[in-house]
Amino acid sequence: MDEFRKKFIDGYLKDVIDCLEDYRKNPEFFDELATIFLDARKRGNTVYFMGNGGSAATANHFVCDLGKGTIVEGYPRFKVLSLSDNIPMMLAWGNDACYEDIFVEQLKNLMNPGDVIVGISGSGNSGNVLRAIEWANENGGITVGLTGFAGGKLKDMAKHVLVVPIHYMQKIEDIHMLVDHLVTSLIREEEMSNLE
Repeated sequence: MDEFRKKFIDGYLKDVIDCLEDYRKNPEFFDELATIFLDARKRGNTVYFMGNGGSAATANHFVCDLGKGTIVEGYPRFKVLSLSDNIPMMLAWGNDACYEDIFVEQLKNLMNPGDVIVGISGSGNSGNVLRAIEWANENGGITVGLTGFAGGKLKDMAKHVLVVPIHYMQKIEDIHMLVDHLVTSLIREEEMSNLE
């Protein structure tokens, strides 16, 4: 292996490992997010996810894992939906209004007070995510932000926030996916252990 590749691989993994070590020492956000989701399910509320680009893929993956990967016999299922999924709806709002409206206008059709809205934005500055978070805050939503870098505007807008303090988008997205798998696995395994 040449020196550039060796150094790059080592540095990439070190950044992610260092961040995960910090979360291992301070796991409160993961506990908090699991509780937010479970409380929403108990109330009969819906959990919505949204993001752009790689964050849209993470949003959709999170919906799959929360909606299907947490099913345990004897427990209710989660009501969960990705606002990044309906391409015709997003294109209609993007074309007829503006790109910043593609999520908030869907929420205006769907959201009820007490619903959870998860905005995923590596930069924390995605206009369409911020507009939807702002509207959800004003209309009784419980807002969650997954972001990176220094948190961007999302850090101060969402009520519950995880900032991945790395200045590299792919590493931020790696950790956002880990949030998905950790929290949804926690919910499933906890409920399975309650049946034993």
